[in-house]
Amino acid sequence: MLIAITRLQEKSTDDQARCARFGHRCFPVSPLQARINQEEIAWFVGETDRNTFDCIFFTSALPARLIGPRLSRWPRVVAIGPQTRRELEAIGIEAEVLPRYYSRDFVDYLGPWIEGKHIGIPRADVPNPGLLSSIRDAGGKATEVACYSLIPTGERLSLGDAEVLLFTSAMSYRKARWENRAGLILAAIGDITAGAMRDGGHHPSVVGDGSLEGTLEALNHYLDTHPRPERTGRR
Repeated sequence: MLIAITRLQEKSTDDQARCARFGHRCFPVSPLQARINQEEIAWFVGETDRNTFDCIFFTSALPARLIGPRLSRWPRVVAIGPQTRRELEAIGIEAEVLPRYYSRDFVDYLGPWIEGKHIGIPRADVPNPGLLSSIRDAGGKATEVACYSLIPTGERLSLGDAEVLLFTSAMSYRKARWENRAGLILAAIGDITAGAMRDGGHHPSVVGDGSLEGTLEALNHYLDTHPRPERTGRR
């Protein structure tokens, strides 16, 4: 299948190689672009160098790419998923990865260790009050830093011959301008994105586990159980 995947314009990924391993092709479409906040990044790096944080939680790959290379030291590092961990490991930072790829599982993953600890969270300018309150409720302290801002491109997604449209975040769905069509398979990378799509009147046929690989696996299961008459095989 040919898959259109929502990605930030600034996000270079290895999506093509990862999709190929599951028998598919892909290309990016960009409902959002990132405006980098250099002052916020510099502040976060400085605080990390001063040992302010006991743990850094990277909730996506772009903050890892923006901040990781500037760090000369770091505390315990947790990545939300495998792609974010790969970004960090590529620059020599070892990172743990959540067993499930959702911010809501962060506190449970750390367990009692989090009590009295200061967690630094570099992310987009999209606050996550649920994460912050869960850290506080567990006895920790959290500092979110908006290292980039998400700006809608305002452009209609050019889907071309795509057979699948994969939304990789709730915001990418909410801000996207696109036209649905008969036969287009709608996919969500995880249940939060799927919920946003349902709220918007689009029910995804495929829901992943929060990772691209998990979504591709779910897509293949869907295709195996919902054969398409015009489909002669995965492409």
